[in-house]
Amino acid sequence: MQYQTWGPQEIAAPSKKDLPEVPVERGMVLEDVQSGWVGAVTRVEKSGGMHVVTLEDRRGKSRSFRLGFGFLLEGQPIRLMPPAAKRPASAPAGRTASGSVRVEGQRAQVAKASRIWVEGKHDAELVEKVWGDDLRVEGIVVEPLHGIDDLAGAVAAFRPGPGRRLGVLVDHLVPDSKESRIAEAVMASPGAAGNVLIVGHPYVDVWQAIRPSVLGIAQWPVVPRGTDWKTGILAAFGWPHATKEDIGLGWQKLLGAVRTYADLEPSLLGRVEEVIDFLTAPESTVP
Repeated sequence: MQYQTWGPQEIAAPSKKDLPEVPVERGMVLEDVQSGWVGAVTRVEKSGGMHVVTLEDRRGKSRSFRLGFGFLLEGQPIRLMPPAAKRPASAPAGRTASGSVRVEGQRAQVAKASRIWVEGKHDAELVEKVWGDDLRVEGIVVEPLHGIDDLAGAVAAFRPGPGRRLGVLVDHLVPDSKESRIAEAVMASPGAAGNVLIVGHPYVDVWQAIRPSVLGIAQWPVVPRGTDWKTGILAAFGWPHATKEDIGLGWQKLLGAVRTYADLEPSLLGRVEEVIDFLTAPESTVP
């Protein structure tokens, strides 16, 4: 199909075109042909009997469009369809995305003093997507740290103690790493024992905790030394990667592929469950 033949006449009479039908997904980057608007899907809703998709561009501005013809996906014209039915494994009846038994009819609890700290915004969004239902029932809030270089100072300011526990999820927590030395220093500080739990996964970034098969790849690309890891990953995928906004849109596409705990690596699953158990266990059972 030639782009110069794609215009108002095809949108008005789409039956003349045999286009692939693609279910809309959150994080999908689309272009509206008529306006030239490019953005990532942030929401889909039904309004006035029709499905409407909202696209957020690199500057954080949003516009809404009616689903159907007139969109490009990776440069190719498509017919944008309503969201596909969720995979049977994505959320079994009566279960949350984490696999826990869903508590029906219970409102989220008022936030407790205890907290889960993660390194950044993407970590927080991933934890929320899979464990959010469980954490709301428990009244546990997830907060991003934006780095752990001053973790000791942050923990001291938090003043952990009985009824005010702290669970910290750290990226790349492996032996002899900078992260492991920071964690050891924090755990040796007054008040940390029994009130603070620091755990981590072995990945450079939480992105890698998504199973490659979920993204349709055999393994995560190898990023050359000296190259920003997230930039290198998006470049390897052939996705825009030049700006901070590109990084954010790329992450939304990756996050959109995650449905349940089964889409994540066990090395992350176990650590998050460990933190939740620590924060919700009765005081007498905490070591």
